[in-house]
Amino acid sequence: MYLSSVEKNRNKAIVKYAGVVCSGLMLTASFPNLGSPLIAWFALVPLMAALRNCSLLDSLRWGYLFGITHFITLIYWIIPCLKTYGMIPLYLSLIVLILFAAYLALFIAGFAAAVNWVCKDAKLLIFIAPAFWVAIEYARAHLFTGFPWELLGYSQFRVLPLIQVADALGVYGVSFLVVMGNISVFLIYLSLSGRSWNGNRLEKKQIVISLSCFFIILTGVWGYGVWRMGIIEKAVAVSPSKRISVIQGNISQQMKWDPAFQTTTIDRYIALSRKEAETDPHLIVWPETAMPFYFGYNLPLTNRVLRGIQPTQTDYIISSPGFDRKEDRVEYRNRAFILKAGQRNIADTYDKAHLVPFGEYVPLKKWLPFLGKLVAQVGDFSAGEKGANLKWGEHRIGMLICYELIFPYLSREATRNRADFLVNITNDAWYGRTSAPFQHFSMAVFRAVENRRALARAANTGISGFVDPTGKIMAASPIFEKAALTAEIPLMHVATLYSRFGDWFSLICVIIFLATVILRFFYKR
Repeated sequence: MYLSSVEKNRNKAIVKYAGVVCSGLMLTASFPNLGSPLIAWFALVPLMAALRNCSLLDSLRWGYLFGITHFITLIYWIIPCLKTYGMIPLYLSLIVLILFAAYLALFIAGFAAAVNWVCKDAKLLIFIAPAFWVAIEYARAHLFTGFPWELLGYSQFRVLPLIQVADALGVYGVSFLVVMGNISVFLIYLSLSGRSWNGNRLEKKQIVISLSCFFIILTGVWGYGVWRMGIIEKAVAVSPSKRISVIQGNISQQMKWDPAFQTTTIDRYIALSRKEAETDPHLIVWPETAMPFYFGYNLPLTNRVLRGIQPTQTDYIISSPGFDRKEDRVEYRNRAFILKAGQRNIADTYDKAHLVPFGEYVPLKKWLPFLGKLVAQVGDFSAGEKGANLKWGEHRIGMLICYELIFPYLSREATRNRADFLVNITNDAWYGRTSAPFQHFSMAVFRAVENRRALARAANTGISGFVDPTGKIMAASPIFEKAALTAEIPLMHVATLYSRFGDWFSLICVIIFLATVILRFFYKR
């Protein structure tokens, strides 16, 4: 029985749809909680197969399908975040997720269309596709305040020799390499199946050259990683260090802002801190807004905190909402305070610089007054100074509050301002028991490697822990449990290529993307 041409085309379309959806799901599976880094090295192959010999419009469609599949399954945690803690109905939460994923998918669609349109010769894919991918990741990280959540390179956060190159190229360099790996697998697929790319068949010589380029670069990156880890470990061994404790109070979001539980929250953090103070730490760190009141303004609760921590005779970083009075207005802040042992005065403060849209402020509020905020307990936040550090005696601490951790430029600016180590405080209770806390923590590894600074992290419900300057996770707490961890962390002063020059590599990829698209446009004309 022979199938008609219509039936054959329908079957081919079904196979393509299934392959592209599978491709998006595989990419998600390379991130926590599944978190298998190996999957990332071939997750893009079905997408590339769908782009083979198709029109520009079809390449947009396949890229968009891949993107929306990936992002819906990656950031599904938006639904419980909005429904449970934002009190937004389920159907509206689902609409928000779909709309946000639809926006993010536009970047993947742009990648797919550009690769299909520019690369008429498959031998160019090994360099053009990785450069284009990095360009669209860079765009996603910066447009409309940016959302660089789980860029492709983050999938490799546990493969330490591979990610050491981030101290020169940032996470984008790892993304570039992983896409090269995908293209190598795709070229092997084309060769073994005898298929063409945009009507052009690959010669064996071209495949050998492309694969050789990839393996030479991979070997070089791996060798650099092994060598660099040895250098940094020796530097850590001779560096001064401080003993830091992080406290995880595990306060549920439902009770966090309830006035009836304010003293309970304070007492829990004091009790955990007093017990951990027996390890004689130099600094104890509490999570983001661990104090659910205006510290320094609400005097009874402020005094309760100060009386509770003074017997420990150590320094503290605590956090609460704050505000500054201006002549004609009050500016609210998401603020961290540093308190010196035995002193009642605040030694220094840090205000969150990169705020969460629709969580801590409403973008375009003048034109969109109907849009509300998730954080209803305080007024609109105002941003602090980017790259500002907390002064701790003769030391400087690079502070990152909540999702400031996912923006590489903030930790880089803090390092350039002579931060000795990084501290991330966060309240991941919003995410519930989803993959989000694990995804969030995975990005902390790269901030440590990029700047060669140890990182301490205190999270209300987890994950709290420590990352050393090579990206090794020294300790990590479980989620939704009370915990207190202490570690000896080095105070480093290494100036990496990345901390000096930032995203120079990704900017080169952006230039390549724009130049090749423009040249292709004029060539086509």
